[in-house]
Amino acid sequence: MQNLEKQIGIGGYSPVSYFEKGPELGKAEFSAMNKGVTYHFTSKEQVKKFETSPEKFSPAFGGTCAFGQSIEKEFAVDPTSYKIVDGRLFLFLKNAEVDALKLWNDGSEKELLAKAEEHFKHPKAA
Repeated sequence: MQNLEKQIGIGGYSPVSYFEKGPELGKAEFSAMNKGVTYHFTSKEQVKKFETSPEKFSPAFGGTCAFGQSIEKEFAVDPTSYKIVDGRLFLFLKNAEVDALKLWNDGSEKELLAKAEEHFKHPKAA
C-alpha cells in the first residue's frame, strides 16, 4: 500500500486546484498520469485541463521541495505549503522545525530558482 501512495502525486491534492482556488484534495475517481505519477482531481473538467497541458499543472522539481533543491537536498513537501512562480507550481517542506517557503521568500528567489533548477537537472552524486 505504501508503494502505491508514493506514486500518488502531491499527496492526493489536485494540481489544477492550486491554479484555480488553492490546494484541494482530489478524488481517485478523477485521475490522470504524467511521467509515472498519478494525480487526483476534483472533477472531470480538471482532468481534461491537466491532460491538455500536464507541463503547466505538474509541480516543479518532480513534486519535491523547491527550497530543498536549491540547497541540493530532496525534501518531502507539505502540499498546503506552495507558491506559484511564473505559472509554475512550487511545493515546500513545512514542519515543526522548518518552513521552507519562508526561507525561499526570505532569500533571492532568482538565485534560489537558478540553484534549484541546476541541481534538479544535474544532481550531484552522493
